[in-house]
This record gives sequence, C-alpha cells and structure tokens, in this order.
Amino acid sequence: MPAFRTDPSSEITAALGTLPAATPVSEVARRLLDLFTSGAVAPGTRLPPERQLAAALGVGRSAIREALAALEILGIVDVRPGSGTYLRGAVSDLLPQTLRWGLLVGERNTAELLELRSGLEIYVVRLAARRAVASQLDVIGGHLERMRASTGELPEFARADRDFHQALADAAANATLIDLLHVVRSLLQVYADRAVHDHEQAVVALHEHEAVFRALRDGDEDAAASAMAVHMATASARLVAEADSP
Repeated sequence: MPAFRTDPSSEITAALGTLPAATPVSEVARRLLDLFTSGAVAPGTRLPPERQLAAALGVGRSAIREALAALEILGIVDVRPGSGTYLRGAVSDLLPQTLRWGLLVGERNTAELLELRSGLEIYVVRLAARRAVASQLDVIGGHLERMRASTGELPEFARADRDFHQALADAAANATLIDLLHVVRSLLQVYADRAVHDHEQAVVALHEHEAVFRALRDGDEDAAASAMAVHMATASARLVAEADSP
C-alpha cells in the first residue's frame, strides 16, 4: 500500500473509520496501531490533530489523547509539544515493539511460548545451515567450545548457550525472524537461566548442541532441523519443570 502524500491528514482520518459509541481507549489505540503498522503511513509523518482524529473515530478528544500517550510509551509515535504527533518508525521497526509489549502485558502461556520458540529455533537453524559462511561457523563453534569448557560452571554455560543460539540467529540472516525469537526468548529467560541444574544436564545439552553444529557445518538443513528439534524437546521439558517449580 503506498504511503500517503505530504499533507496526509484527510487520507489518515478517512482510513480510520468510525468506532462504536463508548469504545474503550484500548480499542482506540488498537485502531490507530492497525493503521500505523499497515505501511500506509510513512515514517516521520505528522498525524492529524487530536480533534480531527476524534471526529474521524467518533470518540472524545480525551480518548485520543490517552491512546496517543500509550503509543508514545510503546515507541510508536513521537509527541512534540507545539509541533504535533509524528509516526516514529517503519513497519519493520514497529512490529517487534508492538509484539514485545503485547506479550509482556498480556496473559502469558508458557507452554504456548515454548511451542513458538521451538518452531522458530528449528526454522532458524535450517536457514543457518543454508546461509552460514565460514566466519559465522567459527563464531558458533567458539560458543560451543565455551559450553564444553563450562559444564561445571552453570552461569557461564548458560551465557555460552545463549550466545550459541544468538549466533545461529545471526547466521539465519532474517531480521524479522530474529526479532520474533528475541521477544520469545526474553519472556522465557527467567526460566531458561535456571533450567540446567547440574553437570549431567549440562552434558546432555552440550551433546545436543554438538549435533546441531555438526549438521550446520555440513550444510545439512534437514539434519540441523532434526537435531534442533531434539534439543528443543529436552530444553522445553526442563523449562516447563522450572516454570512449575515453587
């Protein structure tokens, strides 16, 4: 969808449409956010004034003011006193922010997050097996060596584990996928940091990562995905146990 022209106020208000009476502020913010993340409004565009937005949506100016304040907190818009309100970023910048905040403030289902993380990690390693260059394989192998050297030092092992997965994501070379995975990992991190409890569990995790790396080094997408699926199954089981513990 093409961006609106230099003076976009009428196009923006026409695209919004009227909301039902007594619509809550959250729905006002959602309607604005839907428009902003559609790609129809170019980054840096000054939005119509509050009274114009209120008239277009059929709500009070106070609802518009509160909705814009919420979107400013999310980093979606920039409110400049005496100048107006401006859309802050492109769609690729806005989507990760809205997803992160939506998950953070919503009710989280750990099992669903683990399923999502597993699917993303498996796809990431498949892309990495296809796209990783020698220097990236060296970085991933270096993190594996750190894991191998720290099976008795669990905090360092956890850091090396995180770095291994982040290097895989970098090698996958898909920025949107990396953003999604970062959000999910962040939400699970409170459990992930404590999921490996002893040397034996660290050794199991190490062997699983070694299998992933061998397939990655061979450029075998199917083997890499299968090895990651095995790792995600055991890692998810540990995370569930950690989340359920008192």
